Amino acid sequence: MTYDVARVRGLIPSLGDGWIHLDPQAGMLVPDSVSRAVSTGFRTSSFSHIGRHGAASRSGAILDAAREAVADLVGGDPAGVVLGPDRAVLLAWLAESLSSRLGLGTGIVLSRLDDEANVAPWLRIANRYGAHVRWAEVEIETCEMPSWQFEELIGPTARLVALTAASPIVGSAPGVRVAADRVHDVGGLLVADAFGAAPYALIDIDDLNADVVALSAPSWGGPQVGALVFRDPAFLDRIPSMSLNPYAKGAERLEVGGHQYALLAGLTESIDFLAGLDERATGTRRERLEISITSLQDYHDQLFDHLMQVLEKIDNLTVIGRASTRIPTVSFTMAGMQAEKVAAKLADARIGTVSGVHGGSRLLDALGVNDEGGAVTIGLAPYTTRYEIDQLGRALSALE
Repeated sequence: MTYDVARVRGLIPSLGDGWIHLDPQAGMLVPDSVSRAVSTGFRTSSFSHIGRHGAASRSGAILDAAREAVADLVGGDPAGVVLGPDRAVLLAWLAESLSSRLGLGTGIVLSRLDDEANVAPWLRIANRYGAHVRWAEVEIETCEMPSWQFEELIGPTARLVALTAASPIVGSAPGVRVAADRVHDVGGLLVADAFGAAPYALIDIDDLNADVVALSAPSWGGPQVGALVFRDPAFLDRIPSMSLNPYAKGAERLEVGGHQYALLAGLTESIDFLAGLDERATGTRRERLEISITSLQDYHDQLFDHLMQVLEKIDNLTVIGRASTRIPTVSFTMAGMQAEKVAAKLADARIGTVSGVHGGSRLLDALGVNDEGGAVTIGLAPYTTRYEIDQLGRALSALE
């Protein structure tokens, strides 16, 4: 039995809009079960989980369930799950909390592959306190990030490495474990951003050896909620608290302000949705996630091969990067056409893509792509079909 994409599509009502959605970087479409969970959460929860009335108790249960679901997604401990409005916000608070470790004479290693959410906060801290910043670069032809450079970049003074698990622009998946092992040898930390990797890969915080994994629920069809997962929950009590509660413990020390409990209910449901992508999946939620994501990967491997064959037939189209280890995301340029114009023409054909990156892209700047009109980014989703890829090919051929 193969991955049943028709069944999955039937669970997402917004696919009835007549568009082909190849823009998961802007947020995957929301399953109906997630929308219903959010709606129910708004009707039944309170704005606080503190108190003895029933709504507060339900809010507390929603919060606990969300921590457990996120922990299952990455193979972590619920006690190490920090929740907030957005992963970028949480990473900014984390950077502030760790700033005392990143002063003059220390080093930070950042990556050209990373989304700005895992770059800007660390640059601000480095500029403020004098930490030295070094950059992990990519191979121009393939956009792969050679792991050998971490031995040179991560020296005795390095205190932190911020590295994506997979690029949401070109799909490259760098060697996070290699960088983590190296920085741990010198007493530093690694913060891995899994924004691009989920839901394409089964994330295991222990296999990555990352100290912190950042997540963004919209990247797999969840509500606007972010999370940080700490491999060692006790570490949260050893760093300065950012909370407005002077008595905050554990994860609450990085949770500034209140929670949106209805959205947290949707977060839990979105992870349950991932766990049920393959209807054959049984066992614990973590076990079901492993089965479902493996099934999705097998489906995407075949579909991505077909996508690349379609793109290669377009004479004036150039694919950016061809990493051997990657997620099913790709960016391309078309000779003589600005990326915005290409995206607009595809939109006229009711095909959604991403043109340009909010806040810019250091990777595309480094490659010189933005100087030549930018790139169009497309990605596969759990609901993408071969027919939709063929329609993309026809629309691109019409632009030649």
